[in-house]
Amino acid sequence: MSNNSILVVGGGFAGITAALEAAEVGYEVYIVETNPYLGGRVAQLNQYFPKLCPPSCGLEIQFQRIKNNPNVKVITMAEVTSVTGTAGNYDVRITQRPRYVNEKCTACGECEKATATRIESEFDFGVGTRGLAYKTHPFMFPMRYVVDAENASESELEAIKLSCPYEAVDLDDSGKELDLAVGAIVVATGWKPYDVSKLTNLGGGTLKNVVTNMQFERLCAPNGPTVGKIKRPSDGAEPKKIAFVQCAGSRDQNHLNYCSYICCMASLKHVRYVRERSDASATIYYIDLRTPGRYDKFKALTETDEKLSLVKGKVAAIVEDAQGNPIVTVENALTGIKSEEKFDMVVLATGMEPSCAGLKAPAGQIDADGFVVDGEGIIAAGCAKQPFDVMKSAQSGTAAAMRAIQTVVGR
Repeated sequence: MSNNSILVVGGGFAGITAALEAAEVGYEVYIVETNPYLGGRVAQLNQYFPKLCPPSCGLEIQFQRIKNNPNVKVITMAEVTSVTGTAGNYDVRITQRPRYVNEKCTACGECEKATATRIESEFDFGVGTRGLAYKTHPFMFPMRYVVDAENASESELEAIKLSCPYEAVDLDDSGKELDLAVGAIVVATGWKPYDVSKLTNLGGGTLKNVVTNMQFERLCAPNGPTVGKIKRPSDGAEPKKIAFVQCAGSRDQNHLNYCSYICCMASLKHVRYVRERSDASATIYYIDLRTPGRYDKFKALTETDEKLSLVKGKVAAIVEDAQGNPIVTVENALTGIKSEEKFDMVVLATGMEPSCAGLKAPAGQIDADGFVVDGEGIIAAGCAKQPFDVMKSAQSGTAAAMRAIQTVVGR
C-alpha cells in the first residue's frame, strides 16, 4: 500500500513552491522547517531578483495560499532525524524543538519588552541584536514569538511569562517527536553563506568594516538593524567609499570549487542600494562578471553609473589601518599593476554553500560539494540542488512537486 502524502524538507522559496503546487492539486503535504518561520533566505534579503521586490511581496502571497489550503501542514523549528523505507512508503521521524509560545500568541510584543537583555541576531547575521523573546522580522510566518530559553535566566523567563496578556508563553513546552508516513520527499534545504572566517587573507570575521553580502543585505533592509541605512559596523559612520569583492570563496579550489551563480548580480544590486541611499563611490573587484541570461540588461544599466568602478582583478589581501579603514591589495588583471587602496567599508561576495555541506542530507545522498543528489522518491529542489536565483528556485520547486506526484501516483 503506497502513501500519497509528500514531505517537503525546508520552507524557503523552493520548498514553499513545491508544497503548494502539490497541495493545490489535492495532495497532503508536510513542510518541515528548521527556523521558527517560513521564507528561508529570501526573508533575509532587502530586495530580490528579477524585479527587485521586497521579500514580503513574494512571500505574503505564498503565505496566504498556505493559510487557505488545509492540505499543507507546517512544522517549524524541526528537523528530520531519520528516514526509512522506499519510494512510495517512507517512515520519517521529525524532532521539533520547543518554541515556548503557543497558538494564543497575537505578536503584541509585550514579552519582548519584559527583559532588557539583547544578544546577537542570527537573522541579521550578527550585525544586529534581538531580545530573549523575539520575532525575527515583521512579516514572519507563522506570526508567533519565540522564547530563547537557552540564553535566558530563570527570572527573565518568569518575567517573559508574566508579561503575556494572552497566556501564550508556555515554559513547560518540551518539543516533540513526530512520525510521518509519506510517499515522496522533496529536499529543499537551501543554502548557507560560506564560512567567512575561512577567508583569513580577506579579513573575514576579524576586520570590523569587512562584511559579507548577506550582512550587507540586512544593513540595507528597512526591517534590519540600521533601518535600511548603510553604516560602518565599527563606528556607525556612513561610508563614502565601498569596495565589493567578487568570488570570496567561490571558484577557488581551497574553498568552493564552483561559481555561486548569483553573487555578481548581488554585488551589482548592492551598488544600486548604495547609490539610492548616498553619494558614495563603489568599486567592484571581479574575476569575470557573470550576469546570466536576461540579467545582462541589469548589468548594462548599473555600470553606466559614473560613481562605479569595475576592476578586473583578484583581491590578494585586506588589512586595516588604525582607524579601522580596510586597505585592499589587488592585482589588476588587465594592466598587471599591483596596488593598495583604502576604503571605508568592504563587502565580500561570499559564495552559496548548500546547507547540507559537511552534514548528512535529511534524505538521500549528497555529492562532494554538499548538493543533494536525486534518488528514487527523493527529489532535490532549489539551492539544495545547485546555486539558483529565486526565480529558478521556484521553477525547480514546481518541477520537484511534479516528480513527487509522479512518485506517489505511479505505484
